[in-house]
Amino acid sequence: MGSTSGRTNEGLGRRDVIKRSAALGLIAVPTMSFLSACASSDGGSDEKAEKGTKSAKNPLGVNETAALEVVIFNGGFGEQYAIDAEKKYNEAFPKAPKVKHSATEKIQSILQPRFNGGTPPDLIDNSGAEQMDMGVLVGKKQLADLTPLMDAPSYDDPSKKVRDTLRPGVLEMGQFDGDPVWIMYYAYTVYGVWYSQTNLEKLDATYPENWDDMLALCAKAKKKGIAGWTYPGKYPYYLPFSLYPFIAKIGGREVLDKIDNLEPNAWKDPAVKAAFEAYYELFQKGYILKGTPGLTHIQSQTEWTKGKALFIPNGSWVENEAAPTTPEDFKMMVGAPSSLDSSDKMPFGTLWASGGEPFIVPAKAKNTEGGMEQLRIMLSEESSKNFTKSVKSLSAFNGGTDGLTLSTALQSGVDVLAKAGENVVNPRMQDWYVKLQKEQIGIAGIGEMMAGRATPAETIKKIQGFADAAAKDQSIKHYKHQ
Repeated sequence: MGSTSGRTNEGLGRRDVIKRSAALGLIAVPTMSFLSACASSDGGSDEKAEKGTKSAKNPLGVNETAALEVVIFNGGFGEQYAIDAEKKYNEAFPKAPKVKHSATEKIQSILQPRFNGGTPPDLIDNSGAEQMDMGVLVGKKQLADLTPLMDAPSYDDPSKKVRDTLRPGVLEMGQFDGDPVWIMYYAYTVYGVWYSQTNLEKLDATYPENWDDMLALCAKAKKKGIAGWTYPGKYPYYLPFSLYPFIAKIGGREVLDKIDNLEPNAWKDPAVKAAFEAYYELFQKGYILKGTPGLTHIQSQTEWTKGKALFIPNGSWVENEAAPTTPEDFKMMVGAPSSLDSSDKMPFGTLWASGGEPFIVPAKAKNTEGGMEQLRIMLSEESSKNFTKSVKSLSAFNGGTDGLTLSTALQSGVDVLAKAGENVVNPRMQDWYVKLQKEQIGIAGIGEMMAGRATPAETIKKIQGFADAAAKDQSIKHYKHQ
């Protein structure tokens, strides 16, 4: 982009400046074959546990002697919060064997043979780089409907249903096509641009609320030998955590809805073009940390916590995941996407926040009632507080922070949610079409652009092609915003 800057063209908006300047000329995710195999399996010889008797203490009718198996994704949140909740299950059902617990980063690799054999565990935290494609699992009827859990009395207050204790939007995220609830998102994640307040103060700076100020701050940092941005270059589907709400802020939430709906030419919307060109400007001006395209999520976070870059797109799990390398005086915080210019459709503060850490109960699990009961326990105030205290993240339970001293990162998440108000967006691409989101939009599309190997125009054309192919693919189930 040369030396062109929005500040030297006072009569032009950011879009015009970017438009003129831009004129210069994995880890594998689950595949269709795996999930098709899952869907075609007739199951093993193991039979389901007989249902128990429903009562006030056992509203789901769990078999009190049946075994329960839980598999947790061993990622940013670890596994201890789940182990603690499982102890409550053991206390509630003393006649049953102790909960069989395991944790892994390789969800798909470990569970593929068991889905194929019809012997999946009873409760799965389906998260991480090897997350199974939820849209396909739902479409192939591999998941149990969690409506009985949602309609059950809540753990703390029997006069309230579980569904009435959840944060806004969590239940709807678990719905794909109609009323059934297929997924229980346990964490409540705030996505955005994460930064160190301490490192900004060292530059006598505040979080930039518009793109001109973002570029000016990146330029100031560069003179001090500090990069403006880094991101997980090996997993560039992290970039949409700040890029998607940026698109919505520029063009309105309906732009993201059209993208999710796989509508023709959705990616050719002017808001997408403007957002892509703004991010590409970070590369062109040399504001991306050198070597970023080769970094994993852990490596990029480590470079960030070492102060080598100011900003990183991420979710609120980053505080716990990056804890081993985060200095005590780091003051980790999150910001909503900066405004592009005054013509943005949504105000500054617009951000992406939604359910995270998706839990599923397989349809062929031996103890589906037990899996749901374990989730009911996890959605109690005690378990939610334990989760927030131990992993520094909000849970799906609408509360659970009373009496807790929140870290700067967690308090920042609460604050940006309050500022956003109704201006919270929730794009569904990452749970409706995992392969499209990660392999194609993320790695082959945005990742190549941010590495400087494709222009925004080339990237938009490529991604639109991927989306069009997915829309025409009759082997996958398609979803739309209602």
